Amino acid sequence: MLFLYRLFDLHRPYGCSRIESIDDGVGQIAREFDGVTGLAEVEKIRVLGFSGSLRKASHNTGALQAALELVPAEMELEIFNIAPIPLYNHDVSEQEGFPLAVEEFRQKIAAAAALLIVTPEYNYSIPGVLKNAIDWASRPPNQPFNGKPVAIMGAGAGFGTARAQYHLRQVCFYLNMFPLNKPEVMIQRTWEKFDADGRLTDEETRKQIKALLEALVPWAQRFKVAV
Repeated sequence: MLFLYRLFDLHRPYGCSRIESIDDGVGQIAREFDGVTGLAEVEKIRVLGFSGSLRKASHNTGALQAALELVPAEMELEIFNIAPIPLYNHDVSEQEGFPLAVEEFRQKIAAAAALLIVTPEYNYSIPGVLKNAIDWASRPPNQPFNGKPVAIMGAGAGFGTARAQYHLRQVCFYLNMFPLNKPEVMIQRTWEKFDADGRLTDEETRKQIKALLEALVPWAQRFKVAV
């Protein structure tokens, strides 16, 4: 702590500089405090995002790509492609260990402070490729989903993947993840909101995704996940 020595006519302890005015004192305190704590550079929340669709021009992957463009300053978003993950086979994991793609996926989940999952909806539920990736990654030892905050969104179907998202929340519950409840991003009428290449063009939907990402920052900070 710094003192205004001139005002109180006190001797300065070794190493302290004389402060000529209250304004100078406040400024010096701010500079020294910032130098000690490093507040000028706030550590970003590391988020891992992945899409449950493998289609090249997928609207869900397009929504995830849009999230990359909309991340708040406090967040760092990395996208992982689950396509190389093979179908789950316990014999493989038991005899050979995790396939390389699965091991990489597990490591990236473990290193992230939070997750962003984008899911299509097939037959009122999440697609098999997404469930398969989660099943592989969640195998013991040290399943990496435990304690992770997660944001969920999706594009397609009559209700914007609402039913798939609620099924995904059940999976999150079992794996001890903590889904962000609000805002919900359920993108309907996708043919009006994405172009032929799968790029999100609808400004209102982009605002919804941005709001979701902004809400994920304090949600992840609240759980203070150790990575």
